[in-house]
Amino acid sequence: MKDSNCIFCKISGGEIPSKTIYEDEEFRVILDISPATKGHALILPKEHYANIYEMPEETAAHVMKLARKLAVHMKETLKCDGLNIMQNNGEAAGQTVFHFHMHLIPRYKQDGNEDKLCWNHLELSEEEFQAIHQKLKL
Repeated sequence: MKDSNCIFCKISGGEIPSKTIYEDEEFRVILDISPATKGHALILPKEHYANIYEMPEETAAHVMKLARKLAVHMKETLKCDGLNIMQNNGEAAGQTVFHFHMHLIPRYKQDGNEDKLCWNHLELSEEEFQAIHQKLKL
C-alpha cells in the first residue's frame, strides 16, 4: 500500500525524480538531497510503512541484507573509512519523514561530523539496570 500524501512513497514509486543508486521490487535506494557526507544514501521501501513497527519481518530482513550489500559497495567505491547505518522510529527518536527509511552514511576521517551521531550517556544504578533487564528479557 502507498500513502498518496507521502513524499517517500512518491520518490520510491518514481513519481518524483531522485538520484537512484539501486532498485529492486521492494526498495529504491537514493542519494540523500541533504547529505551528512559524500555518498549519504537512503533505503526506501516501495510500500508505505511509517516505521519498523509496521514493517513485516521478511521486509525488515531484506532491508538489512540490502544495507550490508550497499555498505560493502560504498566502502569499495567511495573508499570511506567507516559507515553509519541509522534508522529512526518516531518523533522522539528523530524521525521527521514518517515513511520507514534507513540512512547509509559513509564516514571519512576528519569529515567534520565525528561528534554528530552521539548522545549523553546515562548513569543507572544496579537496581535500574536489573529492572530494565527484567522488562526486556524475551
